[in-house]
Amino acid sequence: MFSEIKKSLLVSVWFMFLTFPIMVIKVNTIENTIIWRWENLVLIGLGSFFLSFLWRFMHNKKATKRRQDYKDVLSKLFYDNLIENKKVFIPIVAALIIFILLFPKMFSTYQVTIMTTALIYVVLGLGLNVVVGFAGLLDLGYVAFYAVGAYTYALLNFNYDISFWIALPLAGILGAMAGILLGFPVLRLRGDYLAIVTLGFGEIIRLVLENWGEFTHGPSGIAGIDRPNFGFDLSIVGSINAIYYFVFFFVLVTIFFTNRLQNSRIGRAWVALREDEIACQAMGVDKTKTKLSAFAFGATWAGFMGAVFAAKTTFINPASFTFLESAIILSIVVLGGMGSIPGVILGALILILLPEYLRAFSEYRMLIFGGAMVLMMVFRPQGLIKSKRRRYNLESMSKKKLKERQNAASS
Repeated sequence: MFSEIKKSLLVSVWFMFLTFPIMVIKVNTIENTIIWRWENLVLIGLGSFFLSFLWRFMHNKKATKRRQDYKDVLSKLFYDNLIENKKVFIPIVAALIIFILLFPKMFSTYQVTIMTTALIYVVLGLGLNVVVGFAGLLDLGYVAFYAVGAYTYALLNFNYDISFWIALPLAGILGAMAGILLGFPVLRLRGDYLAIVTLGFGEIIRLVLENWGEFTHGPSGIAGIDRPNFGFDLSIVGSINAIYYFVFFFVLVTIFFTNRLQNSRIGRAWVALREDEIACQAMGVDKTKTKLSAFAFGATWAGFMGAVFAAKTTFINPASFTFLESAIILSIVVLGGMGSIPGVILGALILILLPEYLRAFSEYRMLIFGGAMVLMMVFRPQGLIKSKRRRYNLESMSKKKLKERQNAASS
């Protein structure tokens, strides 16, 4: 304990030394005087000492718990007490759905817009979760498919006055084609090399959109994109609420499809590819089709959400599809837990909503947010809700088959 206190004291003294010129000395250029703010130095010393000591205490506690095999307590409690317990799971889901349906009635238009953006990122996170979480393919250019979907609807609507409902499936199809186009060159790549190639693909798409001015309108972007027509005239507020409900419906559809795919034959092939690519191929799984299907499926949802994003904002330009967007979507998957559908949903809501609701802290909000992310990655690197690994008990399976045969023989 004494050594930990000593180390924390050294850290606080070092921080006080580093921040002394900025936090203590203030020059008044009008009166040519210097103001000494010693109280800031005391606060920095106390704060850095407390945080350093807390960090060391939690780090040592984490090492002790790792030896006691308490690593996945949160995930086990989540799955055992919520997901698999229907008496608890069904009422909670029903309450959440009712809350989401009543959200536009309870909160302002600004809050509805923020929540719509968060739901869009939920779908994007679930789409990337197929590529990164299920198949284990690190994709740093996911925003390229998002851009393809957005520009598909924007250009069709701007040039040919095509409605959102016709352009939406086309955006998904073109996104899937872009995913397959990316998948072919990276079939033999893995790890860092795959990440570099996908990063380059995303930047190529952005630069094409920015420099092909005759087709994409260049950096100026495309304005005046029509919002979806839901069959009746809506005000701006009504249109925002309608898009919110549509995106929420899309979230439910995405959850259903990704959950069913996870339990399907192709889903098991993705997991096998993630765990061991060589063993997966040796067992007869077609590596080419498996990788291409993962890229295509993930890109399809990105294409859909790109069209929704263009309809929601009514204006897009290449600056909306930078590498930062890919990094945010990947952070959602990593923060929530790779391969975990509930984890990705929770990660998207936290990562998108938290910076908005921390605006009250002004310039300190990103510092707080960044610190929280660092703490999360240090003390829970597997994510908020780790994906539950399926285990098969051979003894119970053999007893089940024997019972089935006995029933069949008796009948």
